[in-house]
Amino acid sequence: MTRYLISFDDGAMDHIRDEEFPEVGEAAHAVMQEAVNAGVFVSGGGIGRQRASIVAPDGTVTDGPDPETKAVIGGFVVFEVASREEALTWAAKIASACRCAQEVREIMPDAETDAMLAAQ
Repeated sequence: MTRYLISFDDGAMDHIRDEEFPEVGEAAHAVMQEAVNAGVFVSGGGIGRQRASIVAPDGTVTDGPDPETKAVIGGFVVFEVASREEALTWAAKIASACRCAQEVREIMPDAETDAMLAAQ
């Protein structure tokens, strides 16, 4: 099984009218429930409109990219599925529910981290 990050940019849902958001939310939650029931949902959520804080290797904290000039993530889910095709199928369901395009990226496995988690 491979994990995939499915996400959309902040502002991707700006075309949706306020009165439509309850319907969109219901549709999105239905897809998430389907994913939970299928055992593929790992984590996810919307990301509030705010600047990111950037923490440098020396611990210095600065404001991140201005959301007006840089693309930032507006929401994401992580699914663990058998294939990229399955991830794309889930992304299509999310795109339909949320009424916006979704980006799909494979999360590279890390055997050491997996071993740490298994030892807990």
